[in-house]
Amino acid sequence: MTIKQIADYPMPALAQIPQNKTDWEADAARSVLLIHDMQNYFLNFYQQDSTLIRTMIKNLQSLRSRAAQQQIPVVYTAQPYQQRPQQRALLNDMWGAGITTAPVEEQKIVNALTPRPEDTILTKWRYSAFQRSDLLAHMHNWQRDQLIIGGVYAHIGCMLTAAEAFMQDIQVFFVADALADFSAEQHQQALNYVAGCCGQVTTTEALLPSINSLTRAWLTQKVQTLLEIPEETINPEENLILYGLDSLRIMQFAAELKQYDINIGYDVLGQQPSLNNWWQLIEKQNKTVSA
Repeated sequence: MTIKQIADYPMPALAQIPQNKTDWEADAARSVLLIHDMQNYFLNFYQQDSTLIRTMIKNLQSLRSRAAQQQIPVVYTAQPYQQRPQQRALLNDMWGAGITTAPVEEQKIVNALTPRPEDTILTKWRYSAFQRSDLLAHMHNWQRDQLIIGGVYAHIGCMLTAAEAFMQDIQVFFVADALADFSAEQHQQALNYVAGCCGQVTTTEALLPSINSLTRAWLTQKVQTLLEIPEETINPEENLILYGLDSLRIMQFAAELKQYDINIGYDVLGQQPSLNNWWQLIEKQNKTVSA
């Protein structure tokens, strides 16, 4: 009834990524990153020093790092250590007592992905991260309608979370090389299902440039955050100093642009402080930006 020891297998190669029915593009201003069930308990079923798990964790770290830079909310799921039989219900029949019999240390999310204070941790009661949780409410509050999913296990909780997201009109980006499963076959099964029915299968390498692209929506949200005012009150032609922009915030914005290899000095930003002018300056340096 419990999970058996999992043999290592290679991450899906690029040639194994199924053809998607969708052509969605990940947008940092619309996205939430979900790191699914990365507790020691679930990872301990893999062999020690598993190449699969090392690769998955490395890719999740890359996604989380980019999320921090782009102010993408990061959500973790974690099963609770204390679960009464009535709370587990049918999970007892399928998996036995599960994490409730594990040592306390195994409840924790793996050290390499320890949540930050600003991250959200959801208690996980069922396969789907939406069940008996506030995930949907959080996404509505954040005004986000895209969900990037990585973690374990691909064909169970990750896949069913993707299906439920689709049914809530949320675009799913299922990161093939930021997932792990019981076997290569089940991993592929999950990718095929999501690509065919409820989301877009992608890779870490393909996804990072997409969520890294500086867009006009990103700029508007960034200025809104800097000034701590609602987006709809900003006139794109208006001098931002009239909204409370000061030299410290201009320096902060210039420093953040450097993270994206956009080098626009404090003095230049200060001479033309409006949304439209700043966007023109960014476009001149970033030829790949999407308007």
